[in-house]
Amino acid sequence: MHTRSLTQLCALLALPPVLIIPTQARAAFIEDSTVNLSLRNVYFNRDFRQENAAQSKREEWAQGFMLSAKSGYTDGLVGVGVDLYAALGLKLDSSDARAGTGLLPNAFGDEGPGNYSDLSGVAKMKISKTELKVGGFTPKTPVLLASDARLLPPLFNGVTLSSTDIDDLALDLGRFDKVNLRNSSGNHDEILAGNYNVSGDHFDYFGATYSVSPTLNAAYWRAELEDVYEQNYLGLQGSHKMGDWVLGANLGYFDSSENGAARGGNIDNGLTTIMLSAAHGAHTFRVGYQDNSGDSPFPYLQDTDANAANVVQILDFTRAQETSWQVRHDLDFTLFGVPGLTMINRYIRGDGYQIAGRSGKEWERNLDITYVVQQGPLKNLGIRWRNATVRSDGAGELDENRLILSYTLPLK
Repeated sequence: MHTRSLTQLCALLALPPVLIIPTQARAAFIEDSTVNLSLRNVYFNRDFRQENAAQSKREEWAQGFMLSAKSGYTDGLVGVGVDLYAALGLKLDSSDARAGTGLLPNAFGDEGPGNYSDLSGVAKMKISKTELKVGGFTPKTPVLLASDARLLPPLFNGVTLSSTDIDDLALDLGRFDKVNLRNSSGNHDEILAGNYNVSGDHFDYFGATYSVSPTLNAAYWRAELEDVYEQNYLGLQGSHKMGDWVLGANLGYFDSSENGAARGGNIDNGLTTIMLSAAHGAHTFRVGYQDNSGDSPFPYLQDTDANAANVVQILDFTRAQETSWQVRHDLDFTLFGVPGLTMINRYIRGDGYQIAGRSGKEWERNLDITYVVQQGPLKNLGIRWRNATVRSDGAGELDENRLILSYTLPLK
């Protein structure tokens, strides 16, 4: 939502309700509200190991502040509310030679400004279990999964409608016509498909998720980036307890093709994604499989992640005709007397895609360690180290480390 629109929203929704909403309704509006200040400090280092690399490394350090205020709904048949969001990103260290990590609004050769910011909000209305919202969002859906892997999240601006009024069925639809990228201060009128470097004027989606049982659900989603691509998704998620083990499966299939004026050319992609898991005590073991059929890479929006098994820290293994496998082990140290400490180890390997007229292959290894302080004055302080190694015929040779400190302070 533009700053001007937000100002108008505050004028319309923040001040008049004091005059026209009954005291009892205002109580729910205020009592159910939350206000949080989130702090995020990120050090990012990506070392390019291949010979003759244009940039030897990307290395930056930045501090982010995110203030989120969410009201409750007024009482009555139609409840109304408002959410406000303000964010600030500060450059702590960068240079022309090391820029381009995605933490800051810059690129190799130009370290950019010392800060960037965003001011946004959501006006919301609720009838029973149906909610209409207008403003800026960080969507988390199978067809639009906003990436929060840098300093600040991206914001997609538009309107959404969601409903759970029908038992066991969740319905979602929406349209976004502007985006504030994760390292940008302003809204952009065109929404970019990152894999194709072309844009559409708006993005539409519809989704239906049916709960077959408490441990099994099936979903269908449809998405369109105007004049670029259209996409259908079928998904199945379930879990089953077997003795001391909990078995899980997340299965999905995306069918994508060009839309309208086909600004990205003809698109022919079918992506199959499978993630199987087995959890026992402190351990969770996972196996992932991902296959891209067709002659085109998988289409999704810039600053989002494909909702697929093998989309990891650096690579996403979504090249045309690429098949990839993953093995992963998660360890929770609570049972070993260290609550708050978790670790992820994983290895992904992909091949079958074409590059420079030959068959390409690539692999990525990740080590991800997180500790969240459990008590004392630093309770809820998170410390996370993300390490990755990539060797790819398409992306080159990369070694990467990210150190992330995070803390959320509840103000209400």
